[in-house]
Amino acid sequence: MTDQKDSHFRCGYIAIVGRPNVGKSTLMNELIGAKVSITSRKAQTTRHRIMGIQTDDDAQFVYVDTPGFQTRYNNALNKNLNRTVRDTLSTADVIVFVVDAGVYGPADQQVLDLIPESVPAILVINKTDKVKEKAELIPFAEKIAALRDFAAIVPVSARQRFQLNRLEEEIRHLLPENPPFFSPDDVTDRSERFMAAEIIREKIFRYTGDELPYTSTVVIEQFERKEKICRVFAAVLVERDAHKAMIIGHKGEKLKEISTEARLDMEKMFGVPVYLEIWVKVKSGWADNEAGLRAYGYE
Repeated sequence: MTDQKDSHFRCGYIAIVGRPNVGKSTLMNELIGAKVSITSRKAQTTRHRIMGIQTDDDAQFVYVDTPGFQTRYNNALNKNLNRTVRDTLSTADVIVFVVDAGVYGPADQQVLDLIPESVPAILVINKTDKVKEKAELIPFAEKIAALRDFAAIVPVSARQRFQLNRLEEEIRHLLPENPPFFSPDDVTDRSERFMAAEIIREKIFRYTGDELPYTSTVVIEQFERKEKICRVFAAVLVERDAHKAMIIGHKGEKLKEISTEARLDMEKMFGVPVYLEIWVKVKSGWADNEAGLRAYGYE
């Protein structure tokens, strides 16, 4: 916590919401200038409410990345993720509603319907770099704007950082006057142990593509942080033996790639050499009951 006493200092929680795969995590990472939320092309990559914190001279932005609101599956995991989205919306000071440029369907509408009218919302049209005819964005934005009174509408490309400064200024105007909630050096509220699990999960999704069901998860069984080294022992939980084989790969090559890439990312994040061991274990049905979710760190 800082000693910021300026009564004009602004600080608040900004919920980033949208259906799966609209680029919410990439947007948050780019806004804060650090990778704290994992990304992949796989739906439901984000499973936890993760805060990304960005502080400047007169404001602290506490971004809250949420899971994409899921309508396709009805197991305990997805119910848990959807509850996380609803809880985040109810406590936010500002809501950033993200859609894909040129694409708006029933899944987007379901998320919009969850946004409280009492909370100011900004419509962010992401991935504008993929739209050839930029003029087409005007009627697209007007169509969505007719559905709700948005505080602002900002077309962006998160990956190319297009118009992110403008988006930040729109958010700044809507933040309440508060002292900062976190230290100016903080970039996330999550522990290194948590981030280690997320980094491994990201690499699994990236290296297995759509073959592996999204219900796989990562558990850190041991985490030792010392001044000159960090030792991480992790277990990947999957539903079936076939999924285990997917992650291990031929002669263990895929697991080796996953481990190497995860270790390099951890070393970059933690600032010390990392010793990493990963095992793959079959644990059927963990995502189908609330007790199993709580056991593996789901709120």
